[in-house]
Amino acid sequence: QVQLVESGGGLVQAGGSLRLSCAASDRTFSKYAMGWFRQAPGKEREFVAAIRWSGGSRNLADSVKGRFTISRDNAKNTGYLQMNSLKPEDTAVYYCAADASYDRIVLAGVSDNWGRGTQVTVSS
Repeated sequence: QVQLVESGGGLVQAGGSLRLSCAASDRTFSKYAMGWFRQAPGKEREFVAAIRWSGGSRNLADSVKGRFTISRDNAKNTGYLQMNSLKPEDTAVYYCAADASYDRIVLAGVSDNWGRGTQVTVSS
């Protein structure tokens, strides 16, 4: 098990940018795939992005391609989600996830480890 803490959320105008961070509790994070999910009020949680432990493979949801970038710094036990050109429909609580299986995150949307989330609100 690894503990995850998200930060960097906030209120931003449409067209603006935010960078979310996901800080892991220990170095085992470097062996896990990492993902970002989001959940808007009244909607189901949805996949946003994922990255393999090595950073060598990444996957983004169609709705954020070209606007969001996922990255990680294993030396810092931290992952990131750079969000540009934000839209009101990006408003949600964003959750970080870490799992031994990249495919579980990308294909099944499940993970053994979750953060508590950070709120992102995009005003029009």
